[in-house]
Order: sequence, then structure tokens, then C-alpha cells
Amino acid sequence: MPTWPLEEIQHLLEPTLAHMGYSIHALEQAGSGGRTLRITIDKPAGFISLDDCQRVSEVVGPLLDQADLIPGPYTLEVSSPGAERQLRDASDYERFLGRRVNVRYRSGSTEIALEGVLTGVDDAGITVLGRSKEPVRLGWAEIIAGRLVASLSP
Repeated sequence: MPTWPLEEIQHLLEPTLAHMGYSIHALEQAGSGGRTLRITIDKPAGFISLDDCQRVSEVVGPLLDQADLIPGPYTLEVSSPGAERQLRDASDYERFLGRRVNVRYRSGSTEIALEGVLTGVDDAGITVLGRSKEPVRLGWAEIIAGRLVASLSP
């Protein structure tokens, strides 16, 4: 499977998507035989709808074809990060302050999962109010992964 120049593809698409009000959350070569370009989009406020995905697909497809960065036929998939999106960096944590999160972190040689409400974010790390109702302070270096927790309540 030939590897596509994902960094070049991202640089090509970012200005147009930014102009449309979106950002690239993730970009990957996937699928059987690696012939699918999967673009996960996001926007600063709210969540991505099916209409957003279709709109981006209609613009991105011709841009990719014109740039000819992907040799041969390929499938384009545009999607949202989902209700239980991964939290990748401080700006993601800041954006979802006050929301329910699941954070895996390392304490010594032990990996621990913590679910609760994200109550604080700063340069040193995050604070999560878990089931014990005691705030848990985690430094950025301790955090392995974080994601939103889907909730049916408002």
C-alpha cells in the first residue's frame, strides 16, 4: 500500500476549511488496501452535522482531484469526531470545560481511569470532579488519553 502525503493534503485543505468555518480534527489513510482518505472535521462551536460533512465533501473532493496528491482512485470519507470525541490538547479540554469526561492517567506504574466533570484547565493540567466529589488534579504529563462522555441529559 503506497503511503499518501497526509501532511501535504492537510496543508492543502486547511485554508479552505478554515474559510468555511471548520478545522481538521484528524486525517488518515484507511480502509481495505489503504484507498480511503478519512477526514474528521470540527468547528469551534457546536457539533458537526451530516450537512456539514456533505458540504465539506463537496468542496474537498475537487480540491484533492485537482492537486493530484493521491495517485489512482480513492474513497473520501468526511465525518465528525463524535459524541465521545477524543480530547487531544489543552484547547480541547478548555472547549469542553464543565462537560463529563473520561480520563486515563498514570499514577506511578499504574494506569487509572477517572470519569467525572471537567472543572478546571490551566497550563499545569486539569481538574476533574469524580464520583467521590473530591477534585482530582492531573498534570499534563500524567494524562494518557481523554474523551468526552456522551450524556442524554442537557
